[in-house]
Amino acid sequence: MIGRIIRRSWLVALLALVFLRELVKSSSAVAKAAFAVEQRNTPAIIAVPISLRTDFGIAMLANLVSLTPGTTSLHVSDDRRTLYVHCLDAPVVDDVVADIKTTFERRIAEIEA
Repeated sequence: MIGRIIRRSWLVALLALVFLRELVKSSSAVAKAAFAVEQRNTPAIIAVPISLRTDFGIAMLANLVSLTPGTTSLHVSDDRRTLYVHCLDAPVVDDVVADIKTTFERRIAEIEA
């Protein structure tokens, strides 16, 4: 019991650090895009397949995506298997999907396990 609490606490702290790293990285990318003389953004609405099944996990993922500058969660599909995300710059859609899944979704799933 205590070991599980310590493990979850560690995983939550790790997720917070990952979020802070992504926040800094995304903030600088958005600032760079905002002050660019010539706009070269590739905005897109992306369907991100999700494997999280709890309301908490899905809500946490959607909120972390929305709190990261340059991305906004738009909708979760009725079957709860897809998160639709608007991205300010998504030149390679598969890279954006992979980034969301590895930085946030995987870590949320570890916390919920």
